Amino acid sequence: MTEQLHPGLNLGPQHGKAHEHAETVMFGFWVFLMSDLVIFGVIFATYVTTVNPMGIAGGPGPADIFDLKSVFIQTMLLLTSSLTFGIATLMLRHKKGVRHVVLWLSVTLALGLGFLIFEVRDFSTMFANGAAPSRSGFLSAFFALVPLHGLHVASGAVWLVVMMMQITLFGLVPMVKTRLLRLALFWHFLDVIWIGIFSIVYLGGLA
Repeated sequence: MTEQLHPGLNLGPQHGKAHEHAETVMFGFWVFLMSDLVIFGVIFATYVTTVNPMGIAGGPGPADIFDLKSVFIQTMLLLTSSLTFGIATLMLRHKKGVRHVVLWLSVTLALGLGFLIFEVRDFSTMFANGAAPSRSGFLSAFFALVPLHGLHVASGAVWLVVMMMQITLFGLVPMVKTRLLRLALFWHFLDVIWIGIFSIVYLGGLA
């Protein structure tokens, strides 16, 4: 049996059926993520066309509403969470036991929740300053893009909780292992989208 059956981290032949089954389910999940990427691409393109005086329509622009310090903290939290999820996956691959996997998943969850807290706080401040989606095309596009990513992170956090419950109930059985691989891929995908948001929306908006 070959060790590399699909892109990304593979469990390896030592995981038997879980490794064999992963090829099919991971391929299907890659297709799902590519469809999600298309949706984000369309919204990114829409946002870019609104960052101009006509799109801002006399309302608050990027320099008025973006808190780069907060966004930098969010970026560090999310990137670090991707690292900790990677460590959890390595713990799974090298059979370090349930305790180590759950520990690193818990750290990942805490970092993801920290990201969401900072993001929601920023949105709340924007609303308080009159930067609501209805104010301009720029703000409509901003609130279509950035909270959509936040919603994905929130979904990933719920998925993490469910996975930790399944690990506790069933142990690291093949079904749980392949689900963890898909969740890891999803979580890393969110990092890629966030790097795009950080670069195009925040840095690009303040340039």
